[in-house]
Amino acid sequence: MAGYFELIDGPNDGYRIALRDGDGDILAMSTTFATKQSAVRGISTLREIAGTALIKDRSHGRWTPSLERQAHRLHLLHQPAWRKHEVRSAAGRL
Repeated sequence: MAGYFELIDGPNDGYRIALRDGDGDILAMSTTFATKQSAVRGISTLREIAGTALIKDRSHGRWTPSLERQAHRLHLLHQPAWRKHEVRSAAGRL
């Protein structure tokens, strides 16, 4: 299920980025960028951060080790194909 970024009009003649899943549902919405070029740079930054970002739980519930394992497992399942190959290759060298 491939998702995609969508550039959309934002308030005050700005632009926003919507991150959508393969079904077209919105997963995340950005702040407003002043120019289309800055929005595209924002997409590049999002791509870099998303692959390695830690999870900071600021919700009212408690973060438990089981949730941490679940998040890690989901991360491994949703890696791009090239990354899965890289992980398998590294595991074979251990």
